[in-house]
Amino acid sequence: MPVAIELLGEGKKLAKEVGTDLCAILCGNNVSELSNELFAYGADKVYVADNPELENYRTDAYAKVIYEAISEYKPEIVLLGATHIGRDLGPCLAVKCNTGLTADCTRVEIDSKDKKIKQTRPAFGGNLMATIVCSSTRPQMSTVRPGVMDKATYEEGRKGELIKLNVEFEEGDIRTKVIEVVKKAGDMVSLTDANIIVAGGMGIGKADGFELLKKLAGKLGGTIAASRACVDAGWIDHSYQVGQTGTTVKPKIYFACGISGTIQHLSGMQNSDYIVAINKNENAPIFEVADYGIVGDLYEVIPAIIEQLNK
Repeated sequence: MPVAIELLGEGKKLAKEVGTDLCAILCGNNVSELSNELFAYGADKVYVADNPELENYRTDAYAKVIYEAISEYKPEIVLLGATHIGRDLGPCLAVKCNTGLTADCTRVEIDSKDKKIKQTRPAFGGNLMATIVCSSTRPQMSTVRPGVMDKATYEEGRKGELIKLNVEFEEGDIRTKVIEVVKKAGDMVSLTDANIIVAGGMGIGKADGFELLKKLAGKLGGTIAASRACVDAGWIDHSYQVGQTGTTVKPKIYFACGISGTIQHLSGMQNSDYIVAINKNENAPIFEVADYGIVGDLYEVIPAIIEQLNK
């Protein structure tokens, strides 16, 4: 997952400030070769858990293996991506380790005085940011929201120390079986990887409005997205939602079309390189974060942009 590369980038900074190594743990079946990629992205050590039982993610199997590694090697800090898997795995590991977990962090930094990690996340519906410290138990654990950290730089041929973990399972250790994997056919949405996003809010007026946004996104080689209100209205699938309860994105260009700019939405896109806001209401909060603001009807503005792009 891209968030793993983001965590390596952020982890490198944290490890340098604490004065320790950056380590990665790799679980799966026949995955040892991937350790080279982790070294290239900055890991000093890679712990490999290679076992057929780890082919597909299952909570019991992964939690047991990673907990045993934490118990033996005693890391100061453990970071996981706040993906579906990370949000499942993180709490299980925290309980096993008898430590705290700060979920869905948007920022992590080292306190210069005592070298503890300060973990920042949205609280009270995104209306304020809380900074949390795990003062007495170890490891300090966080799940980090995808798309908010810069990815680690790739250094071809970089090497590190490979440590193979002893993986053994007994009867009853794993309580679930993967019978079948069913993948839903449809448009694949990868908002976290998109360089250009054209997002729509309630200002588009109707579900059909996304067809116009698709034309602009297609012209620019990007993808569409939506505010929570559009998802709640049933106009578009939740997988397209940007914001606190959706996906956090950091594209090169973010078009906010008919989006007023609630704090919950802004928390998911305000780190975009350039924000272009199109809205009829000149007092909409979105203009406060926009690099370029266009006050006007998006049904007139977007066709004009497409026309210029065609030229």
